[in-house]
Amino acid sequence: MPGELKVLTSRHLADLRALVARDPVAHCFVAARLADPMDPWSLGGQVWGWFEGGQLRSALYTGANLIPVETTPLARANLADHARRLGRRCSSIVGPAEEVLDLWRLLGPAWGPAREVRPTQHLMTIETDAIGPVAAGLRVLRPDELELLMPAAVAMFTEEVGVSPVAHGGAHAYRARLAELLRAGRALAVVTDGRITFKAEIGSASGAVCQVQGVWVEPALRGRGLGAAGMAAVVAHARAHVAPVVSLYVNDYNHAAVATYERVGFRTVGTFATVLF
Repeated sequence: MPGELKVLTSRHLADLRALVARDPVAHCFVAARLADPMDPWSLGGQVWGWFEGGQLRSALYTGANLIPVETTPLARANLADHARRLGRRCSSIVGPAEEVLDLWRLLGPAWGPAREVRPTQHLMTIETDAIGPVAAGLRVLRPDELELLMPAAVAMFTEEVGVSPVAHGGAHAYRARLAELLRAGRALAVVTDGRITFKAEIGSASGAVCQVQGVWVEPALRGRGLGAAGMAAVVAHARAHVAPVVSLYVNDYNHAAVATYERVGFRTVGTFATVLF
């Protein structure tokens, strides 16, 4: 038998953690959701495993995002076949570019069209203190500051993704996600005269690695070094309080952002891709 596909449960947790540990940076999102017991509530979905000779060889996280974990061509063919039969339930496919783009090749005829395919995104990390000035005013936003965070978060999301997160009835879910980040102490910002001028969130954290998301500078203040100073402060906070390795991924065509991250000390360690629906 060439292989077998199974929905993973707590009895597979050790093997899944070993699979994720092959690339802790690329698999930070999935690693952050693994807990014992391994249930759909803590996962925010399911993880499908591909077994060969009784051994877990590849996995696919299925939730709001579809995320491949160490998938081989044979595993992707079988995982995609299963996903195709169930129909699209995710809003994006994201992860290592080779795997994501191959999954999309297999799924596209049944799931297409995508709203956008971003084939080249720099996966970047920093494992040391940041380079350059650090924004002194960066702080952790309080849980009661949702209304302060909301305008900046909506602006960032709309600019980055191309659609508003509060459109088409999405406001409640988006507010709930921001409130969750605030309760976890994962929303960081520079607040000036009652408004956010720089912000970022720590979206996922596995203990070894954390992933920064939602980086935004008020448009009128761009080009003044606030982004670099803000990111330097985010790195300092994240390495002191969350994880020793800080990661993010950024579109290759966003030259200004890439340059800012490199100036702070981030280096590219891989390539991600994202398919947006």
